[in-house]
Amino acid sequence: MSSLYPLKFRTIYKDKIWGGQKIKTYLHKDFGALLNCGETWEISGVKSDVSVVADGELAGISLADLLEQYKDELVGKKVYDHFGNIFPLLVKFIDANEDLSIQVHPDDELAKKRHNSFGKTEMWYVIEADPGSTLIAGFNKELTQQEYLDKFNSGHLTDVLNKEDVKAGDVFFLPAGRVHTIGKGLLIAEIQQTSDITYRIYDFDRVDDKGNKRELHVEEALAAIDYKHYPEYKTKYQPEKDKAVHLVSCPYFTTNLLDFTHSITKDYSSLDSFVIYVCVEGEFAVKYNNTSYSVKMGDCILLPKSIDKVELETTKGFKILESYIE
Repeated sequence: MSSLYPLKFRTIYKDKIWGGQKIKTYLHKDFGALLNCGETWEISGVKSDVSVVADGELAGISLADLLEQYKDELVGKKVYDHFGNIFPLLVKFIDANEDLSIQVHPDDELAKKRHNSFGKTEMWYVIEADPGSTLIAGFNKELTQQEYLDKFNSGHLTDVLNKEDVKAGDVFFLPAGRVHTIGKGLLIAEIQQTSDITYRIYDFDRVDDKGNKRELHVEEALAAIDYKHYPEYKTKYQPEKDKAVHLVSCPYFTTNLLDFTHSITKDYSSLDSFVIYVCVEGEFAVKYNNTSYSVKMGDCILLPKSIDKVELETTKGFKILESYIE
């Protein structure tokens, strides 16, 4: 078997009814003949869209085949024992040229029962935001299921949704069950469980180019929704240069923000997990085994568990999301 090295994957581009041009104009990723690009899937183990290695000796091999071949060398023993041959995280960039649908994702228990799948807990990091951009996360007051249905049926659902003003650098953690939508004008990095199950609750009566409305999942959503109200929906953190700043911890992933002006060495020998870097600003090179792997804004790179130590070399500085499973 070839030795593992820092891995980049071929980007999977997805056009969406609400997608825009920022994947191309801001992240400088070419989505070819698509009219727009709503999402890119950068690292994916979802069966319908499994990532493929972009370069090096392992180029052309799928993430699923890599995992089957290298097992805990790729992801770590604890991760492999728990998830087996399914890569546990999905990493995306999302460009909302219009509001996304109001939606919710099931938790592990419901997703397993209904779809034989993982649930979908996720986090968002806002890379860029047009002035006045907003998003929805959760409710602005506690509801019963019946109160929610009454609001929905009367056309006043948006009255009880929690709307947030958003700027670049904002972070939102969205456990499964939280009603949400990404608002118009936002470019977001998303880290989530490996799942593509979404219950669409309301889609603003939009139609596609054939005049058809998208399918709604009003009934399915009822058992998935968390009807509680929470005092804070935006993740509080204090940005700090040249230091790893903790953003999110949950059973599915831990994410830190690294905003560095100089080169650093990272030692992961005590961590029993792969590590993913999502570059949201600047550029750097991952140096490993006398080889340099360049990373720029819009790139994602996977460090296999078998790599204990890397140097991140930079002249211009970088800002990355560092994610792993604890």
